[in-house]
Amino acid sequence: MVTIPPSEAQDSGFESDPPDFVPLTRLQAQALAKANPSVSPWWVVLGQVLVGVLASLIAWVIFGEAIARSVACGAVAVVIPAALFARGLTSQFAAANPGMAVVSFFVWELVKIVVTVGVLFAAHRLVKDLSWPAMLVGLILTLKVYWLALAFKRKTNPVQ
Repeated sequence: MVTIPPSEAQDSGFESDPPDFVPLTRLQAQALAKANPSVSPWWVVLGQVLVGVLASLIAWVIFGEAIARSVACGAVAVVIPAALFARGLTSQFAAANPGMAVVSFFVWELVKIVVTVGVLFAAHRLVKDLSWPAMLVGLILTLKVYWLALAFKRKTNPVQ
């Protein structure tokens, strides 16, 4: 075990007492929230719907109805679970306290995964002439809306 003499501990940047925590005032917290707005999950779901419809229309024009249905199935496999997830996260139950918010997040993420697998299985069973590559293209394009939401998020202003 190595011990550092007190004089060297101060010189090396180690402190014996942690710095005091200073909470934000109400005005500072409001300024911080205003400078860093969050993106509503419903805007992301709306973006996913738009991208899914656009991808299906392009597939229909270029490749025909069967491929467009497959692309739409991929988009639906993202949009329905994302809408359920957004509904769950924005409910009053999830906002009750921080502990419930964490539990709600994980529960709704599990629901999202199960519903996604269910929609993909249902598409396999119900859609005639399903094209798996086209369905995966629709799924991936619709999933990428999460990144677009981050890319087009309003720029933050530094808080003084």
